[in-house]
Amino acid sequence: MKAFRILSRNIRDSFKSVFRNFSLSLASISCITITLIVVALSIVLSYNVNNFATLVEKDVTVVAFIKLETTNEEVTQVENDIRRLNNIESVTFKSKGDISKEMMDSSDTFKNVMADWTDADSPIQDTYLIKVKDIKNIKQTANDIKNITNIESVKYGEGMVEQLVTVFETIKKVSIAAVVALIIVTAFLISNTIKITIFSRKREIQIMRLVGASNINIKIPFIFEGLFLGILGSIIPIIATVYGYTSFYENFDGKVFSSFIELIKPEPFIYMISGVLLGIGILVGMFGSYRAVRKHLKI
Repeated sequence: MKAFRILSRNIRDSFKSVFRNFSLSLASISCITITLIVVALSIVLSYNVNNFATLVEKDVTVVAFIKLETTNEEVTQVENDIRRLNNIESVTFKSKGDISKEMMDSSDTFKNVMADWTDADSPIQDTYLIKVKDIKNIKQTANDIKNITNIESVKYGEGMVEQLVTVFETIKKVSIAAVVALIIVTAFLISNTIKITIFSRKREIQIMRLVGASNINIKIPFIFEGLFLGILGSIIPIIATVYGYTSFYENFDGKVFSSFIELIKPEPFIYMISGVLLGIGILVGMFGSYRAVRKHLKI
């Protein structure tokens, strides 16, 4: 009970101290707010770029063309052979009849040319549309499919797909590095701001030392104070993220520039970001206070 009373008193005193030294606290809160807004923007941008990259990767399809003379039994065997490969997500068969119908429905010119074709006359080949599990290994998978009996050729946008994979991997790494760097910069920026706040109260700390307070008893109120500053500094970034991203998503109907570039749905994405911002605010606030008391004031 004694420990609980001491903890309660420290929390109460820390909360009061935030408002007692409001002008200095406001500087720390403003610093946390501004930097967390930048962090929020970076996280939103990073996640949406990664989401776009993932959607593009999932949309890549390997098209395997079957030789014209292949029988129905052999076509079935081709599918079985494809499914046995390690990197196969799904396999969809499209017959020459289906392809012909789609082409004729899409253009009157195709319809006039192809209307009298029979299966024997048609130069169109049966195909398998294949999705892979890991796009990084798509080239090897395409080569394995090409080596299957009765497969004439394989197309997947070779060359361009590999370039896209490289670009997306670079973007992912850069975006992650940017977010981590911002968080680190935020921690030290807030720490230095809180240092100024605590330095202005050096006399208060010296009095606490003179009356016999231990180092830990001096540090704890400031650490809780940093926690409160982190929470208060997180409020505006969280509100801006929740309402800002939701409004942006609704105004653009979940897409930007084209229907191909989809945004992440607000829920539960905005709550995840809000939790991250709150966690960063609390951690850097507490870390900044602890670092300032321990090192700056040599306690």
